[in-house]
Amino acid sequence: MAQHGGGGDAPGECVPRIGNDVLLGCGCVLLGDIEIGDGAVIGANAVVTRSVPAGCTVAGVPAKIVRCREGASVG
Repeated sequence: MAQHGGGGDAPGECVPRIGNDVLLGCGCVLLGDIEIGDGAVIGANAVVTRSVPAGCTVAGVPAKIVRCREGASVG
């Protein structure tokens, strides 16, 4: 079950934005005004507090990048 705070997509709502083809592992938590890039993978039970670049995999508490697909830009 997905839960989020705020009432919509208005600026300042602090709701995570999730791209296309994103895999969210069981029990992961996305906190704050962050963006999950297209094709990203979020590990099970990860706590994501920062944006995740497209094509990257994150895991852990707090979540850290563990791998990025070739050609993915990590800023």
